Amino acid sequence: MDSNSNTVVVTGFGPFRQHLINSSWEAVKETSKLGLGENIDLHIMQLPVAYQKAKELVCKIWGTLQPLLTVHIGLASSSKAIIILEQCGKNKGYKEMDVCGFCPEDGCCLLDGPEKIESTINMKTLWKNISVEGIDIVFSRDAGRYICDYTYYTSLYYGNGKAAFIHVPPLSKLVTADFLGKALQIIILEMLKQCGEKNE
Repeated sequence: MDSNSNTVVVTGFGPFRQHLINSSWEAVKETSKLGLGENIDLHIMQLPVAYQKAKELVCKIWGTLQPLLTVHIGLASSSKAIIILEQCGKNKGYKEMDVCGFCPEDGCCLLDGPEKIESTINMKTLWKNISVEGIDIVFSRDAGRYICDYTYYTSLYYGNGKAAFIHVPPLSKLVTADFLGKALQIIILEMLKQCGEKNE
């Protein structure tokens, strides 16, 4: 067993557009307070809504921490009260500018990278195995071609598929940061069961 096999990194995103408070980061901070059990060394990190900077930080995560799993949390501004489990990241089609006014060259994440990369976590199995009271959880194969998808693809590439992406809704009276934090804890613990089964 390598020294970092109990390290889990969970990231959220900073503010963008009208979202001055990004629910993904608020939820990650709450999950961090709850922890993932004594034997998991949990690191959290905020990623900026900027292609290049997010990519640099993701490369750093895999290069320095070499975690068992990295879980990226993003905000799906269109969703009301839905948590979305994303199965794969896509390489092309990034035409929307980030908070720095930057757009990737050729709308591409990695010029010689595969078209899409699947997570080693089976989101469909996960989706069938968990329920969180008060919120719907759905399965998706399209993370939306913005910073979320871009980050996910980068992480899957450098982490050999050992990354996951979860979209959370904006905060509301019903969906509080505390509530999302607990939901993420349940989901990530279930993901870790899958990692454990692979290591046995």
